[in-house]
Amino acid sequence: MRGKRIAKIAFIALPLFVLAFALFGYVVMSLWNWLTPALFGWKVITFWQALGLVVLCKILFGGFRGGRGGHMHWRRRMMDRWEQMTPEEREAFRKGMEGRCGHFGPTATPKDASA
Repeated sequence: MRGKRIAKIAFIALPLFVLAFALFGYVVMSLWNWLTPALFGWKVITFWQALGLVVLCKILFGGFRGGRGGHMHWRRRMMDRWEQMTPEEREAFRKGMEGRCGHFGPTATPKDASA
């Protein structure tokens, strides 16, 4: 039963993934060929070069961690640390973050209210 469900999802998801990847490659190629020759005098690229550029950018800048999962791990770890803090430690953290980033957290007041 579960195997049939996975096969059905794969049968639908794989073509959608390939279509989305091809569409993204086409958009990259179109934007590149529209902008870079006019702005920088660079050469026009083909569809396959655009797909290669997408993969290269993913490797160099995005990695292959799988979307939001990597960020959620950091968030979960931070929430666990927050829950273990005493109220005094939380206030000290808020003050430290306020010094770095401006107002922070639920006790923060709008900047207009302090003026």
